[in-house]
Amino acid sequence: MILIRDCRMVDPASGTDGKRDILISGGKIAGIGAPGSLCLPADEGVKGRLIDGRGLTAAPGLVDTHVHFRDPGALYKEDILTGARAAAAGGVTSVVLMANTTPRVDNPQTLDYVLQKGRGTPIHVYSCANVTVGMRGGALTDMETLQKHGAVGFTDDGMPILDADVAKRAMRETARLCVPISFHEENPAFIQENGIHAGAAARHFGIGGSDRQAEIDMVRRDLDMALETGARAVIQHISTAEAVELVRQAKKAGGLVHAEATPHHFSLTQEAAIRYGTLAKMNPPLREESDRLAIIEGLRDGTIDIIATDHAPHAAWEKARPLTEAPSGIIGLETSLALGLMYLTAPGFLTLSELIRRMSEAPARLYGLDAGYLAQGGPADLVLFDENEEWTPARFVSKSQNSPFLGQTLRGRVKYTICNGRVVYDGKAGSFYGGKEKSIGTGDASDQPGGRHL
Repeated sequence: MILIRDCRMVDPASGTDGKRDILISGGKIAGIGAPGSLCLPADEGVKGRLIDGRGLTAAPGLVDTHVHFRDPGALYKEDILTGARAAAAGGVTSVVLMANTTPRVDNPQTLDYVLQKGRGTPIHVYSCANVTVGMRGGALTDMETLQKHGAVGFTDDGMPILDADVAKRAMRETARLCVPISFHEENPAFIQENGIHAGAAARHFGIGGSDRQAEIDMVRRDLDMALETGARAVIQHISTAEAVELVRQAKKAGGLVHAEATPHHFSLTQEAAIRYGTLAKMNPPLREESDRLAIIEGLRDGTIDIIATDHAPHAAWEKARPLTEAPSGIIGLETSLALGLMYLTAPGFLTLSELIRRMSEAPARLYGLDAGYLAQGGPADLVLFDENEEWTPARFVSKSQNSPFLGQTLRGRVKYTICNGRVVYDGKAGSFYGGKEKSIGTGDASDQPGGRHL
């Protein structure tokens, strides 16, 4: 049993934003009341924990519906346990895994492996399955069977589905099953070298880069088909102003479409790629200031309804390769809340409630998860954070460290993460729960494939 006393509770689902006590028991929220109105039982046989919530904000645990844990297939980058711990350190209590593992999540056996391993972590681990067999863009997977085995959505994230007929048939099937289908929107016909914007950054490095039309072309195609089929299509990691406007118009036309923005796309531009090199190389790439501002406006007016990290771990030796050879992607679970607070709420673009809605309630609702809200009798999945505390990450909990925010001063720090009614991360003590209480390790095991990681 846990009593959080005198915190600021922000719950977009109920419209609550005010001082509250929150009582947790048996994995559920047992009570919510005015400060001082709740107490732990006096029974000596009942163990309870009191958390002083003064100066802290309590919100629904974050729900990140776009993460890569590299398991199975590339456990030297991340695995399901280390990824879950990184999520807990970032205030994330539910994640939805992408399916571009090795082997692919295009069959019930691999999906069962992922979900079973996820049940051994301190948070809720869900997974998408692939749209096409082997992510080859041809034959569709048996989506109905995969849904019955627990897939909460479908995606070939990491690879665009270039065949329009295949994409349309997939949309029709997911519409029938009433599940989201997410699209990685990059047409290779407009890309010379991916991960770097075809603008000032590409010129700086002397390469052709990735033209903005690569995204615009496929977003336009897929939104048109989503309107035709009624699919719950999700435009992943949106990066261009034009794509934001296309989503806005599709929503106005009545489409059941959604879009996600990553923290790096609303906080950084191609200048970061020039400064940090491979640590800021990602697909789609960081683009121009006008694109960053258009993404923020899309978040502000609800065109973009989800914030998701696209947490993409890579080993140090991989990112040390030459720019055009290094893999794309950065980690983001442990910095997403701070970046949202710094770049969205502090400047006044979003209220804190609106930020939490896009990081918790909206993604949970899209994927049909029992998460993203705080209510008596509801799940005891919460994050408690200090909006104003500054911190400088010297090392992340994630097995990989590929982030341009490493060593940067951030504002807004997770103090506690509670999942299933248990404290799974204690930022004050520097510990988390992962089967048993243990302090966060340095994560300094070998970065080479096959290195031993505990």
